Amino acid sequence: MMTDPVGDMLTRIRNASEVRHAEMRCPASKLKLAVAEVLAKEGFIEGVQVADDSLHPELILQLRYAESGKTIIDGLKRVSTPGRRVYQGASELRPVRNGLGMSIISTSQGVLCDRDARAQKVGGEVLCEVW
Repeated sequence: MMTDPVGDMLTRIRNASEVRHAEMRCPASKLKLAVAEVLAKEGFIEGVQVADDSLHPELILQLRYAESGKTIIDGLKRVSTPGRRVYQGASELRPVRNGLGMSIISTSQGVLCDRDARAQKVGGEVLCEVW
């Protein structure tokens, strides 16, 4: 039984990008889809699709690489875990890696990157950091 589906998705992205896969698949959920859409909007992955052709829907993420073949995502870190939830207000959100990365936050306005959450002045659960 999987206890941390978002952490599992981040690990799959990390592993797939390390071995230079073009795409990565994982079981779909609303939260994982929202996190993937934020990653796509911020340019860390090419795109996201939902394959609903089987009994269990899957997310298909197209990974993004630089011209040199190096992965765009240098690191992924799960901040809030099932055993330890981390909440921050809008004023407590700090830039990740001096603005080179981002935090993904689950707010009352939906799943947002840290810049959008600060702009809308909303806080929430810090799901992960990406750089």
